[in-house]
Amino acid sequence: MIYEETWRKSSYSKGESNCVEVADTTGLGVAVRDTQNRELGHLGFSAEAWGVFLRDVKTDRL
Repeated sequence: MIYEETWRKSSYSKGESNCVEVADTTGLGVAVRDTQNRELGHLGFSAEAWGVFLRDVKTDRL
């Protein structure tokens, strides 16, 4: 279960309203949702998949 207080905005949002929020989930990895459409739910990723995604973004592979 994800509790509302665990969501945090992406550090790349720089205070803008168009951003994503992430939450660590117990035993499941990471959940990601759109800040402007929270009611639509979230996407879930394993910790390993999220780590690969972050690495690829930081090294301009994506």
